[in-house]
Amino acid sequence: MFFVDTIEVPGLGNRSYLAGGEHTAVAVDPPRDIDRVIAAAARRGVRIPYVVETHVHNDYVTGGLELARVTGAAYLVPAGARVSFRRVPVRDGDRTEIDGRLALRALATPGHTPHHTSYVLEEDGTAVAVFSGGSLLIGTVGRPDLVEPRLTEGLARAQHASARRLADELPEETAVLPTHGFGSFCSSAQASGSDTTIGREKAVNDALTRDVDTFVADLLAGLDDTPAYYVHMSPANTAGPAPVDLTPPARAAAGEIAERLAAGEWVVDLRNRVAFAEGHVSGSLNFEAAGQLATYLAWLIPWGKPVTLLAESAAQLADAQRELVRVGIDRPAAAATGTPADWVRDGETPASFPRATFADLAGKAAGAVVLDVRRAAERRAAGHVEGSVHIPIHTLPGRLAEVPAGEVWVHCAGGMRAAIAASLLDAAGRDVVAVDDSFDAAAEAGLPVRTAR
Repeated sequence: MFFVDTIEVPGLGNRSYLAGGEHTAVAVDPPRDIDRVIAAAARRGVRIPYVVETHVHNDYVTGGLELARVTGAAYLVPAGARVSFRRVPVRDGDRTEIDGRLALRALATPGHTPHHTSYVLEEDGTAVAVFSGGSLLIGTVGRPDLVEPRLTEGLARAQHASARRLADELPEETAVLPTHGFGSFCSSAQASGSDTTIGREKAVNDALTRDVDTFVADLLAGLDDTPAYYVHMSPANTAGPAPVDLTPPARAAAGEIAERLAAGEWVVDLRNRVAFAEGHVSGSLNFEAAGQLATYLAWLIPWGKPVTLLAESAAQLADAQRELVRVGIDRPAAAATGTPADWVRDGETPASFPRATFADLAGKAAGAVVLDVRRAAERRAAGHVEGSVHIPIHTLPGRLAEVPAGEVWVHCAGGMRAAIAASLLDAAGRDVVAVDDSFDAAAEAGLPVRTAR
């Protein structure tokens, strides 16, 4: 018998896997905080003699090199990946014995990257699962545009061929276990569902139901912006990431927090958006710990800028550190826990701004600036409030001067990104109202919603 344990990385929309038998297991595309993988192996009572990568990742810093070092495992990386560390190069057709009746067979599946490799888990020579990385995902495929613009169309065509290779060579009951596709921006589209098989994908996946020209045209037309920090992930992974340090950062008192803000550093409040709106350190920014913290903070912050974290508790702070090391924000400059009353200097009071719904916006007299911070594809698909200003959240830090004068009512699709945008505007001295509501409620409230034609 074999097992496959899924290690969820929900903040990045990814999964890693530990798969094996009675005594040994292989770790696939491990996250940078490798203690989670080691703990999973300990629960199973197995050792990890092999760590494998499906590709050099563009969306997170891998834990593969460090996990191999700590466990003494062989580190299997596609032979075509140009890396600066010693590894076992994997080529199409290579087989690795895992545990008695279990083996891992490499299948070249270029498309997400030129060197992308999937791994078929076989029991007694029969395929039972495929670790498809960024190739065949649930209902879609991985993006082909993260390597080099001139390669994008060719990689898109390779994605189509690779998906079909998997579908042609594997039994329909084979479980498809991708790394991306659970909210990751490495996915070319977002599909529903948490599990799938080759047979199901044959029925629903565009790569398997459309001809190559139609598939490529639709895929390329649907690609949206990717997080800015992606450009730093592949270089970190090809160089070989350093071990992580998850020890608590230096503690900052109120005076130091003020000094860091005055120096232009980022002070990030991890509390939920309701608590932040009610009271926060003036100039601080709100990235909820429970949201997509790593994705949006790493996307918006100037790369390398010092960041101080403000948290309700030591546990919230520790969780945030763990999220951030996965995208290369290794050590906060400082941190503090408690409440805004603990973080402002004596004699100062916390800042605040109001929250509202779309019904509140509909009832307001004319003259409000409505700022839509959704991505362009979302705005096209769901429509927009007539007269609203569109500045996607990931471009807002550099475009604050483009927001018209007046009170700004800022919204997104659900409220989390609106809170980030509201904090950016508040820190810039603007009067802001955070619309904490589903965009579906805009038309229901009577606001004029225009859709693309």
